[in-house]
Amino acid sequence: MDVNIDRQLRVKNYLEALLKSDKQGAQEVILSLLNQGESVTDIYEHIIKPALYRVGELWESNIITVAQEHIATAITEAIMNQMLAFMITESTGNKTILLGCVENEYHQVGIKMVADLFEVQGWDTHFLGSNTPLNDLIQYAKKINPAVFALSASIYFNLPVLLSMIEKIQNNFPDALILVGGQAFRHGGENLLGSREKVLILHDLYEVNQFLTQST
Repeated sequence: MDVNIDRQLRVKNYLEALLKSDKQGAQEVILSLLNQGESVTDIYEHIIKPALYRVGELWESNIITVAQEHIATAITEAIMNQMLAFMITESTGNKTILLGCVENEYHQVGIKMVADLFEVQGWDTHFLGSNTPLNDLIQYAKKINPAVFALSASIYFNLPVLLSMIEKIQNNFPDALILVGGQAFRHGGENLLGSREKVLILHDLYEVNQFLTQST
């Protein structure tokens, strides 16, 4: 079977399991892919992400409820945590990254995927999750002095908040690299961000892997 057709079928099966709140069924879809040798990056990028995008579209169209959207996300995060437990690598302790969503952003699965990839590669990974207040992020960062920050913005109208976060981070941590990404950059966010020193836009998990390879 063509790999793209197979993946479309897996997305369909995974999505159906999520919409039925069938955690075991969703787990079986992902486990079968792992047993076939699919990489975590491929599963995240080609199965989980498109399924969750579809969940979001169904919610926006009032076809499913907020409760269904929340349980689909919760099931997915539980499965991701199970996958990570089998892949975890002891931290090397020599590289630290701080990750989180911008303020007023509640979609954290994408940046959690990024955090997982860094953690598997042995980075000292600090994941703050959704709706991260800027002042709290800065205070926490001062305790760990990360070499890299990673920030996610899913909503285009939250990009000004992201810009404010970048400016404050750079004022407090001028040597740090800032990685940014999220669905907001699918709608022209790159132009708003402009060209900024030590700020890198990553469009997908494959670009995250490229960054990790270049950083080793």
